[in-house]
Amino acid sequence: MRPRNLWQAMARPRYLLTPWPWRAAAYLLTGVLTGVAVLVALVVLATVGGVLAVVLVGLPLLAAVVLAGLPVAVVERWRLRLADAEPAPGVHARPAEPGLRSWLTTRLREQATWRELGHALLCAALLWPAEALAVTVALLFPLAMIATPLLMATVGDGREAKVLKVWTVTDWPTAYGAAALGVLMLAAGAYLLGVAAGARAGLTRLLIAPREAGLDARVVELTRSRSRLVDAFEAERRRIERDLHDGAQQRLVALTMTLGLARLDAPPGPLADQLSRAHAEAGAALAELRELIHGVHPKVLTDYGLEAAVADAADRSPVPVDVRLDLPGRLPPAVESAAYFVVREALANVARHSGASRAEVRGGHTRGRLVVEVHDDGHGGADAAAGSGLTGLGDRLSVLDGRLSVSSPAGGPTVLRTEIPCEPVDGETAGTGHRTATR
Repeated sequence: MRPRNLWQAMARPRYLLTPWPWRAAAYLLTGVLTGVAVLVALVVLATVGGVLAVVLVGLPLLAAVVLAGLPVAVVERWRLRLADAEPAPGVHARPAEPGLRSWLTTRLREQATWRELGHALLCAALLWPAEALAVTVALLFPLAMIATPLLMATVGDGREAKVLKVWTVTDWPTAYGAAALGVLMLAAGAYLLGVAAGARAGLTRLLIAPREAGLDARVVELTRSRSRLVDAFEAERRRIERDLHDGAQQRLVALTMTLGLARLDAPPGPLADQLSRAHAEAGAALAELRELIHGVHPKVLTDYGLEAAVADAADRSPVPVDVRLDLPGRLPPAVESAAYFVVREALANVARHSGASRAEVRGGHTRGRLVVEVHDDGHGGADAAAGSGLTGLGDRLSVLDGRLSVSSPAGGPTVLRTEIPCEPVDGETAGTGHRTATR
């Protein structure tokens, strides 16, 4: 595999025979030029902006000083390819709205802008002198020593030559010895250049393209993609419910009515008995289909919201259930659906496993969170991790940044609590009153 950065290249035995030492030198030299240019630009902008700030003309120049890290970071990402072949993408967020004001607000609020400004100030004040020193010691000094015989033959008229302005050479053997020493110093300097350029590239990547920032961006995108999948799943559930309700259910209703009329018209006998049984089977299939439709996605949830859907689930529960919910109108569909199915699963567990004589569903929307609790007076001992359907619902809530917790000590009571961050989706105000349903 080819080395992708200077550190990998220096670990190879043929480092001196590759272009990497010259890439390191080019990286440091362009860093010196960039640092000097940034220093001059910042000084001019700050000075002129400070002088003209009293008449408000200098305020845009001072703002340019704050945002100076952005163009510098663009140049640094281009230069970084000399020392590190791994891409260094930007980590800036997209403005929520088009326009200069939204762009400025977004840039001034994000950490990446201030990191890049700090990098620009560091380049202008400290980094370029250090890069110039490294290039001088590791490259220019060895090249000057290698050029000693040439200097002696040209400038020194074959009699003497100054080596690094501090050492006078007066004979040819010494001149060639200085050149040989320069070659050795150049070889050592190649590694010094690699170390300096590698450290400089690492610092640059840390400030303007941190890997954890890219990871955070991928996590955000993964979370968004999971949310989109949840929305698509909910839309598909509603479509299936609508197709079953408007298609198969209507056909079964028509079939049941037809069989009923045929049974009334048939004379007593075996045929009437067969029609009666067929009519009963069609009625049973229709009832099962209605329960299936309700389990896929209840129409009451789509039409009337979470309060009505929970009240309907309480009416269907074999255990008496009190419902006390205080919601500020409609919530996002994914939130309503997730909360409803948690409540329905909890009530199903109460009926099947708890031995409770009564249950209660209560909660509301407070501080930007939907909180719903299901209480029962059963014998307790429930464990959400023991293979119940609540485990999958907890995973579903996590996509919405929600939490599911269960408190069920032996002997009861059992409390299941759901929290989902959300905001109302319509303009209705809070305080619609408590809806109480008791069965």
